[in-house]
Amino acid sequence: MKIQHNKQLQQYNSFRTKAVARLFCEPQSVDELSEILKSFPDENKLILGAGNNLFFTKNYDGLIIKPAMYEINIISDDENFVEIEAGAAVEWDNLVEECVSKGYSGLENLSLIPGSVGASPIQNIGAYGSEAKDTITLVKTVDIKTGEQKEFTNNECRFGYRDSIFKQTRRYIITSVIFRLNKSFTYEEKYVDLSRELKGNLTPSLSQIREAIIAIRSRKLPDVNKLPNAGSFFKNPILTKEEKEALQKKIVDVPIYNIGENSFKTSAAFLIEKAGFKGKTIGKVGTYENHALVIINLGTEDGNDILNFAQEIRNEVDKQFGIILEPEVWIF
Repeated sequence: MKIQHNKQLQQYNSFRTKAVARLFCEPQSVDELSEILKSFPDENKLILGAGNNLFFTKNYDGLIIKPAMYEINIISDDENFVEIEAGAAVEWDNLVEECVSKGYSGLENLSLIPGSVGASPIQNIGAYGSEAKDTITLVKTVDIKTGEQKEFTNNECRFGYRDSIFKQTRRYIITSVIFRLNKSFTYEEKYVDLSRELKGNLTPSLSQIREAIIAIRSRKLPDVNKLPNAGSFFKNPILTKEEKEALQKKIVDVPIYNIGENSFKTSAAFLIEKAGFKGKTIGKVGTYENHALVIINLGTEDGNDILNFAQEIRNEVDKQFGIILEPEVWIF
């Protein structure tokens, strides 16, 4: 297993901030990964996927591991369902595209989300009423401390809103994920903008759903190759009934979604726009003109510039509305 020294990380994070890792490797199998972990037991370790949900503000004094497992295999197949195992390094949207093309439903609403398969359970990625947890049956991992393999059932993953045991503990390196997908599909109307994009089509095919979501996301989100970004920078705030009512007194038209008993969700993008930050630029960092939740890099190589800009947004939203925005992006 080749270990690289003083590896520049700019190409490995979608914000394109500069930082150097003292040690860097790309294990191509579970055995290689276990060997690496057992060979460097005392090093600080960071697991890197596609780099679409993190950025660096300083050099990394330790070992960065970038899993390179790319296989996709069918585990089980009957007349109603199929189970697919995808390696952690598979590009997420490539998996979605392949499943849609074969008529397997369950992932189509997550089209065009950037990142790797390995990141999908960590963040419990979600969009348009679907989340990764809805289809995941098993997550295969290696314990970062011992190098031993461990599997997690859906329930053991402790999935929450953009959350999981993997995010909470940061102890397990995901090597592959098994998804259970349906061979039949019935469209259920959940989001107005998706229905609008479908132009009144009440029985769209999987491919039509995917095409519509790609069209919406492409309009809302900048091309990462032209405007480096990490997608949605902040989580949508979760509110209690009291917090919801206090916010509604300050903003009458604030969007509110009931997500459980005494639990409500509102839009971070809406709050950021109301606070005056949509399309705003400070130095070489700004928010995207078409989506206030997306912070874009306009030319800096210093992650602290992005961090400081994000803090400006947090301070203003807190000052105006009493809501503390929490980053969805990991910051190192």
